[in-house]
Amino acid sequence: MTDENFTTVVPPALAGERLDKIAATLFPAYSRVELTRWITAGLLTVDGRAAKPKFRCRGGEQLALSAEAEPREYWETPEAVPLDILFEDEDLLVLNKPAGLVVHPGAGNRNGTLVNGLIHHRETLAQLPRAGVVHRLDKDTSGVMVVAASTNAHRVLTGMIAAREVRREYLGITEGRMISGRDVDQPIGRDPHVRTRQAVRDDGKPAFTEFRVKSRYRVHTMVHARLHSGRTHQIRVHLQSIGFPLVGDRRYGARGRVPQGADQSLVDYLQRFPRQALHAARLVFVHPGSEKELEFNAPLPQDMDNLKKLLAEDIGKNA
Repeated sequence: MTDENFTTVVPPALAGERLDKIAATLFPAYSRVELTRWITAGLLTVDGRAAKPKFRCRGGEQLALSAEAEPREYWETPEAVPLDILFEDEDLLVLNKPAGLVVHPGAGNRNGTLVNGLIHHRETLAQLPRAGVVHRLDKDTSGVMVVAASTNAHRVLTGMIAAREVRREYLGITEGRMISGRDVDQPIGRDPHVRTRQAVRDDGKPAFTEFRVKSRYRVHTMVHARLHSGRTHQIRVHLQSIGFPLVGDRRYGARGRVPQGADQSLVDYLQRFPRQALHAARLVFVHPGSEKELEFNAPLPQDMDNLKKLLAEDIGKNA
């Protein structure tokens, strides 16, 4: 067993929500079942008092967790995983995650994950929920992400993300030529037919994404995406829902589309692109200690930059 002692404040964005739902958002390291059990047992309190899981918070209450959790399998094994660290201090780390790197250990990925590398890099991270990871990127999504390195930073950053005070911007290359930007405000939930997928569904959780056109190619588009919520696979699901799946994202509708008459080099590159063409390009947030605004940018990785160049050359050859 491990002692879990954390406090946080319910942000205004979660006002009116049930306590069990708020707890699941603010304490993401634990399952909803585990949190509900602690709430019922009085181990997760609201302003120092026990409350029922269905209690609705007004915002501003202090939640305090003091409980014992079962050991997390695979979570405390340090490994020398290469990390591209953009910034580091006593409160946080900001890094550029490569495509193909799994964030969290699990039954199918026990070793070589980002968490294993973080604990090897700084052993004190093992004392924090999920080794300080406060938001995640899919295995095959590259780009910038922040990791809390202190208890206070974890509390503040988790609250900021829940309150939508962390600006997260992405670049993606889609199949289809998008004429103009789109705002997609569609709820997302688990696909009822395929449990490894998400889908737009009326009974899903609210999700909002801004899409803006960066570059147009013959039958592809480079888009800028800004998240206003953080649902699983949100950008991928929303792009599929409007008919512009990401290149390489066969889980969400990509078909390997190629421009008519394209050079074989471009045809091969598009049809063999090994992942969804999505990159977390920019992250802006207030430092949890100094309260200064920080901005971090990660350049396009080589595979997406090569694709961008090939698509641009294709326009010139077929003008």
